[in-house]
Amino acid sequence: MQLRREGAGSALVDPIALDGDLTVLGDALRGVEWVLHAASQDLPCLAEVGMRPDALFDTELAGRLAGYPRVGLGPLAERLLGVRLRKGYGAADWSTRPLPADWLVYAALDVELLVAMRDLLAADLERQGKAEWARQEFEAVRLAGPPQRRAEPWRRTSGMHKVRRPRQLAVVRALWESRDELAESRDVAPGRLLPDAAIVDAALREPADKAALTEMPVFKGSRQRRLADRWWRAVRTGRGLPAEELPDPSPAGDGPPPVNRWADKDPDAAARLTAARAHLGALAEQWDTPVENLLQPDLVRRLCWTPPEPADAESVDAFLTAGGARPWQRELALPGLVAALEQTAPPGTATPAVGNGSTEDEPGTARRSPRRRRRRSSSAGGTPAQVGTVTPVFSDPES
Repeated sequence: MQLRREGAGSALVDPIALDGDLTVLGDALRGVEWVLHAASQDLPCLAEVGMRPDALFDTELAGRLAGYPRVGLGPLAERLLGVRLRKGYGAADWSTRPLPADWLVYAALDVELLVAMRDLLAADLERQGKAEWARQEFEAVRLAGPPQRRAEPWRRTSGMHKVRRPRQLAVVRALWESRDELAESRDVAPGRLLPDAAIVDAALREPADKAALTEMPVFKGSRQRRLADRWWRAVRTGRGLPAEELPDPSPAGDGPPPVNRWADKDPDAAARLTAARAHLGALAEQWDTPVENLLQPDLVRRLCWTPPEPADAESVDAFLTAGGARPWQRELALPGLVAALEQTAPPGTATPAVGNGSTEDEPGTARRSPRRRRRRSSSAGGTPAQVGTVTPVFSDPES
């Protein structure tokens, strides 16, 4: 863990050497603002060793709110301070002991410039009228706690979109669970034991026996050969399950179906979402802030798919509050969202079908899509974007 404080310089602390308990250090930092970059990634790990901030400033999140196009630590340092940070060890195995000297230098650079960057970002946010936005966002991150564990985390395996058949899915699940159990026992990242790509490859190729498995890329390496019995056991477990225990290829989610099915399932909901996205896109352009920071996309989808009754300002505000929207987000977005919920599909639109689906967009959907750029160009000069028309968003082949 890296620390820097004005007047004290930089320090590197090894939690492993201190039995994973840094409570005494956390107590020494009570009552002061902690400056972190991408704090949501670090706070759960810091909490595990007894460190929880009383106040927070997140330079990565501040850069997003300020509208900077690149918000990684390196690009921000170069933009704000004209300094290029050394690269090279971000993907290194940091469980190595002792850590090489050049790794330690790389680690120290992570915090060397954070305070100076924080002051410049805070000034820019104040100039843009976003200081209160940032305060609310930082507090939400500080109090968020660890993310909830997914019901079926193995479905997040990279490359899962290639796997269709239930028995192949069972192999992915069995290999993922075996890898996760071993990673936890060794306290290493699961991907260092077996890459996701190798898991998917084993499911798709369906090797006939352990020998065939160890002839596949990745599995034929010396490290994987030592674990071949374990991996082959998982493959056999997945293949040998009775039909009733196989994973569902299309599990029902707890929210809206994928967006590209809305026009068929519920044209009015599709029209509402089109209008809501147009409204938020215009706000994002006006305030030069990523649309996903104005309001969580999943919350917008849920609102448009199942709006409250009646869909007035009070009920929509309550819906957004329950979904975690901050006061500044609700104040900014509420009027346009209420108007969007009044939209209906054009006459002659297809009758909605009945069905359930995933709560997420289809694989490969980008958060910053070409649609947003097209919307900007179509609304140039203050002309409001067209709402209530489903076809441009859901049927355009380029989309």
